[in-house]
Amino acid sequence: ILHQPEAGEGHYRRLRRLSAQQENRETIMAEKPRLKIPKEVKKGEVIEIKTLLPHVMESGQRKDKDGKTIPRKIINKFVCEFNGKPVFTADLDPAIAANPYIQFHAKVDESGTFKFTWTDDDGTITTAEEKITVS
Repeated sequence: ILHQPEAGEGHYRRLRRLSAQQENRETIMAEKPRLKIPKEVKKGEVIEIKTLLPHVMESGQRKDKDGKTIPRKIINKFVCEFNGKPVFTADLDPAIAANPYIQFHAKVDESGTFKFTWTDDDGTITTAEEKITVS
């Protein structure tokens, strides 16, 4: 995706930077997750929760430029808890696209903290928390 040039960065320099990022894509696995949750809700309200985790989600079926199989590296489990109680769980398969986006609804009766956990094939765990206030 090409956007407006960053300050002081010409077109060719930007393309070179983007190409380098594509080549190093395998090393960038779990960046900071993006969460969209309302900060304040009414008691008993059903809210929409959106999550996105930047991740390559390599299926293990592709080959690199030397013909070697690229090892499988996917997020295989997603868990959302509210105040320590499970709210939503998903088992993910290799067919899930890169940067998995998960959207679901939850009913909130009290103020607390949502905790999100993504587990990778190699045991890497990425977590994020978001507080919500009930008025």
